Amino acid sequence: MNFEWFVSRRYLRAKRKQKFISLISVISILGVAVGVMALIVVLSVYTGFTEGLRDQIIGINSHILVQRFGGNITDPEETAARIEQVKGVEATSPYIYSQALISSAQASSGIVLRGIDPAGAGRVINIGRQMQSGELADLDLPGDLPGIIIGLELARQLNVGTGSRIRLISPEGPLSPMGVLPKIRTCEIVGIFETGMFEYDSTLGFVNLDTARSLSGDEAGVHGIEVRVTNVERADVIGRSIRAELGPGFSVRDWMQLNQNLFAALKLEKVGIFIALDLIILVAALNIISALIMVVMEKTRDIAILKSMGATTGSIMRIFFYQGAVIGLTGTVFGVMGGLGLCTILKRYKFIELPSNVYPMSTMPIKVVPLDVTIIALSAILITLAATLYPSWKASRVRPAEALTYE
Repeated sequence: MNFEWFVSRRYLRAKRKQKFISLISVISILGVAVGVMALIVVLSVYTGFTEGLRDQIIGINSHILVQRFGGNITDPEETAARIEQVKGVEATSPYIYSQALISSAQASSGIVLRGIDPAGAGRVINIGRQMQSGELADLDLPGDLPGIIIGLELARQLNVGTGSRIRLISPEGPLSPMGVLPKIRTCEIVGIFETGMFEYDSTLGFVNLDTARSLSGDEAGVHGIEVRVTNVERADVIGRSIRAELGPGFSVRDWMQLNQNLFAALKLEKVGIFIALDLIILVAALNIISALIMVVMEKTRDIAILKSMGATTGSIMRIFFYQGAVIGLTGTVFGVMGGLGLCTILKRYKFIELPSNVYPMSTMPIKVVPLDVTIIALSAILITLAATLYPSWKASRVRPAEALTYE
């Protein structure tokens, strides 16, 4: 054991007349621990919420959208085959978008229609897992009326259920002397889905490609191709590969670009939360400064004696630096252990429920990211170590002659 560490340990052990200083040291450790624990728990909840929101968004949508500039994709089979040759692409499916008015006997509402291929869409989007009744394949069942799948909130607004009949009114009709004649199709509800996101559950509907063509007036081709990739985090890289494969005539946008504003705002909020909660650690660091300064004032005579016996300025600085470092490291360790333990409890038991009509998930989401925990621990250690510099420097400036003048 070296000399500086031995003296530092002795100073950390409170004597009877130094209990107040020891109490401040304990408060400093608790402050660092609480700050680190709060950062880990809050950022884990925030990361879990962000990933849950991302999964909800890309669950109902594809990872990448491919469109042709200036018009429809007239050869969807050939284009899809070229896309599927790109490394990282898992599946593709054509789609047609249109807007219409949906009405029942009781009410009416606007709806965004997505024409899909029921046989292949389930491999690209996760709507099949969110069906409350019916299946995607029911859109192609033979019958007198074409089928439609709508969201649960829209079904509640229209007061309809599976098997009910509704009317779709599209403004994309033929031009007549009386103006544009709307197209009207009567459809049967063959399924109801629930994503947990109100904007999708209240405005979105699925029909097959033939029904979508008859309402949109696009007799040839499709509006675009939806793409699912093997690694959602590399969707931007795979998108660039698809763009290189198809050439300059195509627009390729991944889920990050389609929701850029939302996720950029969430990322900025996460940074803001990190900075705000770091202030708790900063307050604890101020406690460390005050505790060490009081120790220096209490140990001025001891410091003078140590210097008279040959202790260097660097040795005195290291004594108090080690003392502050022990406080900071102890608080950080306790904070990391407490934060990870609390996250484990919240993730396992899920006793905090969220209102489903406000949030896209029913329980508190927890996602512990090792990189976040590492950054939190390092920031806490750096802040607390920085707090020890001034008291250590102040201790090293003690002059033996002045301190021992009246001893």
